[in-house]
Amino acid sequence: MKVLISGAGAAGSALAFWLGRNGHEVTVVERAPALRPGGHAVDVRGAAVEVAARMGIDAQIREARTAYRGMSMLDGDGVEVFRDTESTYSGGRIGNDDVELLRADLARILFDRAPAEYLFGDAVTALDEHADGVRVEFERAAPREFDLVIGADGLHSRVRALAFGPEDEFVHLLGQYIGIYSVDNFLGLEDWQTWLRDGDTGYGLFTTRDNARLTVFLGFEAAPFAYDHRDVEGQKRLVAERFKDARWETPRLLEAMRDAPDFYFDAVAQVRMDRWTSGRVALLGDAAYCPSPMSGQGTSLALVGAYVLAEELNRADHTTAFSRYETRMRPFVEANQALALENPGGPAPEESVDKAKNAIAL
Repeated sequence: MKVLISGAGAAGSALAFWLGRNGHEVTVVERAPALRPGGHAVDVRGAAVEVAARMGIDAQIREARTAYRGMSMLDGDGVEVFRDTESTYSGGRIGNDDVELLRADLARILFDRAPAEYLFGDAVTALDEHADGVRVEFERAAPREFDLVIGADGLHSRVRALAFGPEDEFVHLLGQYIGIYSVDNFLGLEDWQTWLRDGDTGYGLFTTRDNARLTVFLGFEAAPFAYDHRDVEGQKRLVAERFKDARWETPRLLEAMRDAPDFYFDAVAQVRMDRWTSGRVALLGDAAYCPSPMSGQGTSLALVGAYVLAEELNRADHTTAFSRYETRMRPFVEANQALALENPGGPAPEESVDKAKNAIAL
């Protein structure tokens, strides 16, 4: 089949790998002009570790894994409240069988393995489904015909909006917002995480593998408000205003944010839908079932979802495959989305994570 995948993140490139390996002709369209840089640490856990092994990338992701020795928690003045050398908020217990690595590293590993055509700097604008396929229109490229269209284009999925309806019907806000970017490691941290909480704002600082830079993970609590998710400069001003009274090294971090080329901002939210497929269109990863960063399971859901969807498409026609994909994935999705709600403001208990990350049979 000829398959279009919208989105070159973990979900899209993982699906491109499996479909391409199974002999399908795959095209991936990505709005960004290249693979997106930056991003926080992500986790490959439980069933997703097995998926990575079946892809043959387990050695690569383990080589790229973070090597945090622990974490510190600071108060608003920068005074250490406690430190932990046995676990971190982002990766859980140090030395477990899961793999934590930077989002950009995983995206590159998957991209390099995917036998697909990539259209960067473009996006889907219209879908016209007919008996034999889907006619797709793009912002830049000429229209094309595909047998299937897969939306792996994230929380603000264009494919989801075109095929299923407005975003506000499916995106459920959780009362928090996050901003992520990188800066020089001016604190001299080595394989370490530092977290600070100051009122309804806070942030985490993560060293990169070579300790040359810090990934900054800013967060604040707020009632829902409107903003343009494509206006990066406006988002930076918004974050700066929210953190203007925060102390310790916050002014220095905000100054660095002004020129950060890899800045990302969005609401913390979950996507909840009664169905992820319609006709010849299916959704995958955050576009279908974003569990929110608070679950720590978005990447694992993306990798497992890509494997299951491709496996079912290799077994049957798309109608049957889509139905089986939904049946197999929904209990796994629900178990992992529940993690974000179990302990608001902090990580879910380790036993809950262990149960959820393995709640599917491959």
